[in-house]
Amino acid sequence: MWFLYILECQDGSFYTGITKDIERRLKLHNEGKGAKFTRSRRPVKVIYQELLSTRSEALIREYEIKALPKVKKQTLVLGY
Repeated sequence: MWFLYILECQDGSFYTGITKDIERRLKLHNEGKGAKFTRSRRPVKVIYQELLSTRSEALIREYEIKALPKVKKQTLVLGY
């Protein structure tokens, strides 16, 4: 199983990624060992996650979400 996740960074920006272990990945982001984007925007917190069956499904969904404007991502996170 794969997780798609959205992080909210300290500056209010969003980061979207995928992983098999969301707790481990969040820890790496907050230690500055995650994505370059989040290194200068710590701390980060998980504000949204989806569980997907395959890596391929997770990558496709990640691409879809990254293409959304921030307002649509906020709507997704809030569950509207």
